[in-house]
Parts: sequence; structure tokens; C-alpha cells
Amino acid sequence: MAESVDNQAYQALVELSRQGLASAKGLPAQVDITPHWSGVGFELLGQRFVAPMGEVAEMLEVPIHARIPNVQSWVRGVANVRGRLLPLFDLAAFFGDKLRGARNTRRVLVLETEDLYSGLIVDQVFGMQHFPVDSFASEAEDVPESVASFVSGSYRHAGSEWRVFSPRLLEQDARFMDVAQA
Repeated sequence: MAESVDNQAYQALVELSRQGLASAKGLPAQVDITPHWSGVGFELLGQRFVAPMGEVAEMLEVPIHARIPNVQSWVRGVANVRGRLLPLFDLAAFFGDKLRGARNTRRVLVLETEDLYSGLIVDQVFGMQHFPVDSFASEAEDVPESVASFVSGSYRHAGSEWRVFSPRLLEQDARFMDVAQA
């Protein structure tokens, strides 16, 4: 009698297992994950650029700032940002052009390294941009000659070319570091 009870229990477990297997869903399909590169997108000189995430400390609206006498024309002044003096530079003017966006869309990309704390005024900022790494091209099209030494390639996304601009290279540029009026 104990054997038939054990057999019934065993048969019940077998039936329960069969029902479970019949209603189980399969494993999700394997999806190839493409690695992405991320940066901060912005517009300057009528073109889209993207700066590596590690090179931009923050983005701000253009703060109220004081002009500084006897400096290059592309130096806009200095602003108090949370108790720190932030020098502001018109990046388009540094490259020999002018800002094209409306004043209310202009933004500041804040750079902070051991040697440099400064704000670059650009036409507008698009926030974080993510690009599949395999969409990188080592050449960028139609880059103004004045900007070319700061561009290391481009990404294509949604029909637009995003030129990779390295703000960190500005601290290696003698022209950028010499703000005194000639």
C-alpha cells in the first residue's frame, strides 16, 4: 500500500513537470550588443560636434559675467559659478568666426583639468549623444581649417555627421593659453 501511495505521488510529480515544461517560455534570443561611445553634443560654426564625456565637466547657461580689460576679443569675461571664478571664452570667435545661435540657446561647456578651468560658449548643447563605435570614421567632412587640429574624426547618426572635438587640446594650444591682448 505504501508503494502505491509513493507511486501516485511520483506520477503526480511527473505530470506536474510535464505541464510545467509544456507551458514554459523559451529563453530570450541572444542579442548582439554593439558597444557605444558617448559624448556631449553641441553646435558651433553651423556644424554638430561632440566632445568626449571625460573632457566636459558640466554644461551651463551663459552666466552673468564681468568683462576683463586688455584681453583677446574672444575672451568674454569671468563669471562667479558657485564661488569659483570661471573664465568664459567665445569658441566661435577663437576660431575666427562668430556665434550663430540665438542668445537664449547658447550654452557653456565647462572644462576642468589640473591646468585649466574655463567655460567655452557654444551656439547650443544637445546633451549626451551615444554612437555605435563601428560608426566612427577617422576623417571628418567639411571641417573648417581653424578647427581641424581639434577634430579627431566623426560619427554618423540619423543622417548627421558629428565631428569629435577635443576641448582638452585647447590647453595645449599656445594661442588659447595666451589671452593677453597683443
